This record gives sequence, C-alpha cells and structure tokens, in this order.
Amino acid sequence: MNKSYSTIIDLNHNVICTACGTQFPMTNNNEPETCAICLDDRQYIPETGQGWTNTNQLTANHSVSIKETRENLYELKLTPSFAIGQRAFLIVSPNGNILWDCIPLLDEATVAFIKSKGGLKAIAFSHPHYYSNMNDWATVFNCPIYIHQKDEPWIMNKGSKVTLWNGNEKELWDGITIIHTGGHFPGSCLLRIPALSRQGAVLCGDTLYISRNKVHIAVMHSYPNQIPLPLHEAQRVLAFVESIDFDTLYGAFDFQNLTTDVKQILRNSFNKYANT
Repeated sequence: MNKSYSTIIDLNHNVICTACGTQFPMTNNNEPETCAICLDDRQYIPETGQGWTNTNQLTANHSVSIKETRENLYELKLTPSFAIGQRAFLIVSPNGNILWDCIPLLDEATVAFIKSKGGLKAIAFSHPHYYSNMNDWATVFNCPIYIHQKDEPWIMNKGSKVTLWNGNEKELWDGITIIHTGGHFPGSCLLRIPALSRQGAVLCGDTLYISRNKVHIAVMHSYPNQIPLPLHEAQRVLAFVESIDFDTLYGAFDFQNLTTDVKQILRNSFNKYANT
C-alpha cells in the first residue's frame, strides 16, 4: 500500500508565510518573527503585518486546481487564491516529468494526479518567490530540486533534495533545458521545452512579466513595488531571451499565455526600453 502524503512529510514543524507562501522551519516550536523573502524590496510585508499559516490550515481552506493548458502541460493553482497567487506547471515528458515553480499546497488529490502521469523526476525554479513548500514536493516524489547557485541565499528551508547548479544552462532530458538569465533575481531562470510547440515553449515564471494586454514583456527588479532594473540590465535580459529559439511563452499567472508573435513582442519590448 502506498503511504499517504501526510505520513511522508512532517505537517507540524513548518510554517508558511501568508504573504508570499514561502515555507519556514519552526525554531524551538516558534514561528519566525518575519519572512526574509518579504522583507526584501522585491516583495513586501502587508500593512496588516506578518502572518503565518501551516499545511493543515491550508488544506482545510484551499484546494489545488489542475488545468490542462495544452497537451503534456498542466497548470496547478490554489483555489481560492493564496499569497502571490502564482501557478506551477507540470511538464509531462517521455523520460521524466518536471514541476516548474511551486505552489504552497500539496494535497492527496494532487499527489494522485501527478502519480497517474508518471510522478516527478525533477523540480526546477524561475526564482525564489516560488520556492514555497518545495521540500514537501521533493520528499513525496523523491526527486531533486534544481536551483541556480546565485539564488542560494534565498533558500529559507534547505532540504536534502536541493541541488545547486552553476553556469548558463542545465540540460535535463528530452531536450529540456533550464536557462539562466539573471535580472529579477541573480539566479533567475527560464525552462525551455522543445516538444511543446513548433519552435519550443519557454516557461518564465517572473523572470519575464507578460503584460495583461499581451503586447509588452517586462523585466524588473521588483514587480509589486515597481522598482526597475538598470536600463542596461533590462536590455541585456531581453536581448538574451530573444536569442533563444522558441515561439510560445507561459508566465507565472493564468493570463500570461503568449502563443503568437512572441519574438516580435520581445523585440518591440526591447525597443521600448531602448527609447526610454
């Protein structure tokens, strides 16, 4: 008989920031005073103050919504929305499935769904705001977590499954590649999956931010606090991304599916920065 999710991980010795969804270990049975992720100027502590929850409370009040975005690509979100409200992606691939980014809740139904698709071979990230309860996912599915070494200082709960990598690219399998861009965070990354579209699809999390009207792509130091990157750095990131071969772009939120004229939108966005 397979062990249940609740018997594999410890539900009682971790707490979750209600503002960003990052999981922290309890220290001497006490919650941390503040969330280091939210204290950084790329995020924020709400005016109501620092708040904490745990997996049991999240499970009682939220569920995981799973939606097929396209064949072999599934979007996972918390319902109702919680913390940042990002989505994670499950990529189903012949030689092993990948979870891109993370959401702060893993429940029995989600475990069963992912196992029905073949489980997980790896977890990879765009940047630290989405680390959430990554150790729970890695423990349940017995898989490594790939994080760029430049973002190591932002790992608040470093488990044994975390694998740091260096350089510009990390090849996985089936042509899937984690690509380091920097920008939003020093270790910000993209995930390119060649099989998902004619020229390849890129999952970008918040490394790139697709505007709601889908005619502009931004890269910033802080999105919620509207702090720009230095102009030369924003231009560098956009020019580097434009050089990657792809025709489809999926961002961190469910309105950020860009499937047409992607490279032209990138070029137009670069030119807007250049003419600022």
